[in-house]
Amino acid sequence: MPLPNWHPESLAARLPFLRRRARLTTATRAFFAARGYTEVETPYAVPAPGEEVHLCPFATVREYPDGRTEPLWLHTSPEFAMKRLLVAGAGPIFQLARVWRNGEASALHAPEFTMLEWYRPGATMDDLIGETVALLRAVLPPLVASRGIRTDLTHVERLTVADAFARHVGADLLGTAGDAAALAMQADARLRDGETWEDLFFRLLLERIEPHLGRDHPTFLTHWPAAQAALARRDPADPRVAERFELFVCGLELANAFVELTDPIEQRARFLTDRASRQALYGTKEPTPGGAIRSQDWPMDEDFLAALAHGMPPAAGIALGFDRLAMIDSGADRIGQVLWLPPSDLG
Repeated sequence: MPLPNWHPESLAARLPFLRRRARLTTATRAFFAARGYTEVETPYAVPAPGEEVHLCPFATVREYPDGRTEPLWLHTSPEFAMKRLLVAGAGPIFQLARVWRNGEASALHAPEFTMLEWYRPGATMDDLIGETVALLRAVLPPLVASRGIRTDLTHVERLTVADAFARHVGADLLGTAGDAAALAMQADARLRDGETWEDLFFRLLLERIEPHLGRDHPTFLTHWPAAQAALARRDPADPRVAERFELFVCGLELANAFVELTDPIEQRARFLTDRASRQALYGTKEPTPGGAIRSQDWPMDEDFLAALAHGMPPAAGIALGFDRLAMIDSGADRIGQVLWLPPSDLG
């Protein structure tokens, strides 16, 4: 039977990883301070936790002194709050934020974890990639290893999503956009019942592409199809793709980044699309296998859309899983090794 996480022997096993994590935190703050960033703190309990289709937030309730109550959610990212600060004129900002995603628990996922997010007004995707490389080289050793994968940080690889599909799947991703049968035929894959082009895209990405990424060197997977733009703007040079990248190191997906969408009309349209998809998949309230209620019922974030309408400066931003960065820095194989008091199911 595993020891409880408070047991001296349990902490002693984690302590070498945790001490590396503490030094990593100090080095990270020093990196951003030297570059003129301001560290910020934004609310964790919010009226609208975001519009990610597949993320399930933790629900809570605020009680006012006069007896009124307000449903709130623990945020899944500080992104919307930090963008409000960009509108307000905060300039370059970063945050080491606690975030919550219900239903997640594995060797690489925790229901409560730390996200490093930073935003720089005026930055391009190339600027943000360069700064991310500089961060990795400033806070990590030149050679890092986790889960048996060793990665050399002295060289990085940049690969567009379309090129990755051509190389590892043998398919013309952009040429088949929206046509699941065509993508399946080119990929020599069987199209499953009810599988959409987007479903197949993610299945092929997970099964055939991600196992090749971020192994010998870090990989920046760039220029995602417009359907996966999320909160990124479309590339002015090719509107079929968005100015988005993901970073892989030691085979781990480490970060997700955008040149930010600042158009409130397009942002509202994307929110409506995501809300419709979430409603179709999960409904308003759906019992989960454990008997809990998966609540998806929150209002549109009109305050965020109002901030965009007021005027957000052009900017680029990135969300980096700090616990995974600590795994890479310390050589840990499980996320529970770099958490001071991990849930029992994380080991």
